[in-house]
Amino acid sequence: MPAGDAFSPRQQEDVVRAIRLAQQQSQLPVSVYVGTLDGDSRATALQLHAALGAAAAESVLVAVDPGARRVEVVTGPDVRRRVDDRAAALAAMTMTSAFQAGDLAGGIASGVLALAEHAHVPPSLHTGSP
Repeated sequence: MPAGDAFSPRQQEDVVRAIRLAQQQSQLPVSVYVGTLDGDSRATALQLHAALGAAAAESVLVAVDPGARRVEVVTGPDVRRRVDDRAAALAAMTMTSAFQAGDLAGGIASGVLALAEHAHVPPSLHTGSP
């Protein structure tokens, strides 16, 4: 399903805002796909992530198939040090909890922000030489 069919304009704005905040907080490219994940949902999500090209290595993709009630979080190899499987699973649980309550857009926004929180790069306190 195209994202426009899944969300009202307000909900779409909320998801886009969450993506922007996540990117600012984590300094990582974050992409969200909402639609059918044909066949093996993990394999399809991996293909979508690979389609990001050179940016895939440092990107996070959240793929949501509302009809099949599936969520896949794919991270590039450069991101896995900051967003490990545990963090991805926690974000997916955050999303699915909201989905069960009927809040697709809110679940995606919450999950994306949870991923950013795990990937957050704290500001350096010591920038000068000793």
